[in-house]
Amino acid sequence: MSRAVAAVVALVSLVSLAGACSAPRSSTPPGANGANGANGANGASGEGPSGTLPDGAAVTVAIANGAITGLAPAAASERWLWPPVIDSHVHVAYWDVAARLPAAGIAAVVDLAAPERALGEAAPGGLAVVQAGPMLTRPGGYPLDGWGADGYGLGCADEGAVRAAVARLAAAGARVVKLALDGHGLAAELVPVAVRAAHARGMKVAVHALSDASAALGAAAGADLLAHTPVGPLAPATVRAWSGRAVISTLAAFGGGDEAVANLRALRDAGAVVLYGTDMGNLRDDRPSPAEVKLLGRAGLDDAAIAAAMTTVPAAYWDLPLGALAPGRDASFLVLDGDPRKDARALLAPREVWLHGARIR
Repeated sequence: MSRAVAAVVALVSLVSLAGACSAPRSSTPPGANGANGANGANGASGEGPSGTLPDGAAVTVAIANGAITGLAPAAASERWLWPPVIDSHVHVAYWDVAARLPAAGIAAVVDLAAPERALGEAAPGGLAVVQAGPMLTRPGGYPLDGWGADGYGLGCADEGAVRAAVARLAAAGARVVKLALDGHGLAAELVPVAVRAAHARGMKVAVHALSDASAALGAAAGADLLAHTPVGPLAPATVRAWSGRAVISTLAAFGGGDEAVANLRALRDAGAVVLYGTDMGNLRDDRPSPAEVKLLGRAGLDDAAIAAAMTTVPAAYWDLPLGALAPGRDASFLVLDGDPRKDARALLAPREVWLHGARIR
């Protein structure tokens, strides 16, 4: 999240914990698999809508107990049945819009900085939330020195503090650890310590790295994904270092500048996986973002690639049961007026939204 939002946040004093990391301790038990709210809605049963699947088959969806139980052949339809949108970078603890997202077609989000007290809390309306908890930084560093003073960062001064912080976040239900590498973030020598500790617990590591130096540091330490497309120019070696890893777009949140757009194009061309993400909370758009979709196109993604980055690719990357319509799968999907592989803007205004077997739009 950028500092542009800082003016709207009232700074409060941090709660001190034992050791060199500080933020409120969660007393709420984690949700199943760390994706809180994924099964939060009551499963519905009955006949669902008819439409065309991505493979071209026209079907009517049968639903029981919130799951797809069958796909019966149906008459040809101009409507398309599609997996829901997943936003891979939000701050819904910071901007309280989680309850509004499912009806807009967003069934899951990845919250990449929230106070520890938010870990394990079920999101409203059946929204699935992959949680990181507070990002790791240095004592008094970013974001504790600005918008994130109310527990959105953990200030860690040494290796023991980093390991203890990662262990505590994992125990509270976090599935990903975010490291602040820009803006007076985590000390460089502690970055590989954090990565090793997270990987030992099966957690992914995202880095807030807007510059070439920070992106290179994150890659060298073994981080899994860039939390933002870097906005400063990237050296060819840094771009190559991120091949086979992932980058979350967040282009609109930082103004959609030419340098960032070029960086995303270069990272993708080098083999990085692109995940749609908006930095929601910084970007004040509580729906699939038209601006982000447009900028993804500028970065060289065609409509099919944009649709994949918004739906099937993040479902697989975050291991969420939302990437396909098939018997036995969660009955969470969209009914669209067109094939998003031909025009990704179809995902911006779904005709119907089904969540855990219930039509909510």
